[in-house]
Amino acid sequence: MDKIMMENMAFYGYHGVLAEEQKLGQKFFIDAALYLPLKKAGETDDLHFSVSYAQVYDTIKGIVEHNKFNLLEALAETICTEIFSSYPLIEKVKIKVKKPEAPVAGIFDYFGVEIERERQE
Repeated sequence: MDKIMMENMAFYGYHGVLAEEQKLGQKFFIDAALYLPLKKAGETDDLHFSVSYAQVYDTIKGIVEHNKFNLLEALAETICTEIFSSYPLIEKVKIKVKKPEAPVAGIFDYFGVEIERERQE
């Protein structure tokens, strides 16, 4: 299966279990892998046989920046659901949500979740 990759998209959001996280917010980084057949897009040079990176970016941005979730799992699941609703050519999605400023006493790059979903007909 062919794949479009969108990596390290940075957004500011208000997600987390703690009240401070939902009030103050923090940066989140999203990776998206979109699986769909791209052969015809490559042969014809026609966007109708693919998806617009800009539109997918705006979809993800809207979810991250205009919603509040306690769990990164819920954020990732919502992104997958909306991608399937909005882009019928996409057959499978992998979403990684990274939270580099998680309120944990320790040294780390980020905490995060990664989910992979296939379109259910």
